[in-house]
Amino acid sequence: MTAPPPVSAGTAGTNRSDETARASLEALRSEIAKAVVGQDPAVTGLVVALLCRGHVLLEGVPGVAKTLLVRALAASLELETKRVQFTPDLMPSDVTGSLVYDARTAEFSFQQGPVFTNLLLADEINRTPPKTQSSLLEAMEERQVTVDGTPRLLPDPFLVAATQNPVEYEGTYPLPEAQLDRFLLKLTVPLPSREDEIDVLTRHADGFNPRDLKAAGIRPVAGPADLEAARAAVARTSVSAEITGYVVDICRATRDSPSLSLGVSPRGTTALLSTARAWAWLTGRDYVIPDDVKALALPTLRHRVQLRPEAEMEGVTPDSVITTVLAQVPVPR
Repeated sequence: MTAPPPVSAGTAGTNRSDETARASLEALRSEIAKAVVGQDPAVTGLVVALLCRGHVLLEGVPGVAKTLLVRALAASLELETKRVQFTPDLMPSDVTGSLVYDARTAEFSFQQGPVFTNLLLADEINRTPPKTQSSLLEAMEERQVTVDGTPRLLPDPFLVAATQNPVEYEGTYPLPEAQLDRFLLKLTVPLPSREDEIDVLTRHADGFNPRDLKAAGIRPVAGPADLEAARAAVARTSVSAEITGYVVDICRATRDSPSLSLGVSPRGTTALLSTARAWAWLTGRDYVIPDDVKALALPTLRHRVQLRPEAEMEGVTPDSVITTVLAQVPVPR
């Protein structure tokens, strides 16, 4: 997945055109780049997730700016944001909220947890036990939490951006398949290139402080109205019957792969179609082409498949299996 071409900036207004909404979201990339160097695919993936009302799992080794990336996104949006540091002693009520007894009224009242926000940063999500991880399942899928039998709606928009690292497995709890499947995208945050790392050091030498994003010049450039207009535009992006069949064929092929014990579920099929539509709109088209599907196949599907033990021992990865599938499935003309 590469970044879409730049779009000229538009003016803000209550009735935003498609181009203006697209320009507002494109401006997010420029703002985040003031703090994060060389992670354009991850930034674009976060924008795609916003358009699709999905959630994002960011994976990378420590120190590659996963948390900074989400914080920079939050600073670039006119949205409420909260952060939860997932630890082994974190309880479900610490995320969702709980009933609190008020001695003055002699009644219990609900105290909202940090999940009641627009953008929730779930930092190091795999360091908390499954019981606490599962507290996010209902929130991510139903956009609500149920406490004491009463469902409570979450704000709209609502996005969970979770981080985890692929090393330091001691004291971690791998996310179950059911929860992984609820993440729209799994984005890998790689180590920077030599040029990008030099740029990072140069910025720090010039006084950049990752804990003070305002000083870096990051300002809100998009808000709920921009997202609403953009989502409406994405919903109007047309998909031909051939493209629909292509998406289904790709996902069904993963279920027949000899390297996989678990292929892509129907939820993954709908996710791939959704992300392809968002990508098509971001690149300036109102229709989806096969290249849009290919561009989003890896981040949309890599966490929805499970390798057989023998394939894993041979060095096969989910990305390599999906790449092979993309090469084998006929592309519609």
